[in-house]
Amino acid sequence: MTEAAAPESTTAGTPTRPRRGRPPAFDRDEALAAATRLFWERGYEATSVTDLTTAMGIRPGSLYAAFGDKRTLFEEVVRQYGHSPVGAFVGVALAEEPTARGAFARILREAAAIYPDPSHPAGCLVITAATNVTPQDAEVQAHLRELRNRNKQVFEDRLRTARHDGELPPGADPKALAGYLAAVIQGMSQQARDGATADDLTHTAELALRAWP
Repeated sequence: MTEAAAPESTTAGTPTRPRRGRPPAFDRDEALAAATRLFWERGYEATSVTDLTTAMGIRPGSLYAAFGDKRTLFEEVVRQYGHSPVGAFVGVALAEEPTARGAFARILREAAAIYPDPSHPAGCLVITAATNVTPQDAEVQAHLRELRNRNKQVFEDRLRTARHDGELPPGADPKALAGYLAAVIQGMSQQARDGATADDLTHTAELALRAWP
């Protein structure tokens, strides 16, 4: 049995009726942006539902109603991140640059500028957000690993095309080169989280480009 809420009184002494109706609405995009920043800063495992609702300014019930559970929210965050300028720069460079070398040079140089940018958490969310997860959340880790491997396959496909078109020598190994470039990009993300500056990462990018066949 629960206690009844005490009625609110008016200046005339007449009790008012309890407020009813839907709770105040919240801005879904702003709430999603807050969740993105938190997952990006702390990673999936270290971010609790309480952390999320506090940062998003909503109650747990609103989170579940609007986004589903924590994992579903995280998957939406990753999708939104992939369409943002910070998350989409790799695909944009591959689509816009006419040569493979031009595309990868742009990717490495933009990564050097984007990953340490203080306007958002350092590094890449897809690279860093699912480290040290518990076995019960292994599917989250697997999902991000699949995204990274898919990007590496896109790299390899572009490099195979470059070799076919004569941009790379016949003896070049597209798979090995794709793996190398992906490893450099992932390393740059971690270095940014460790405090590397844009200048530091630009030097890394330029050194990596010297390995181009």
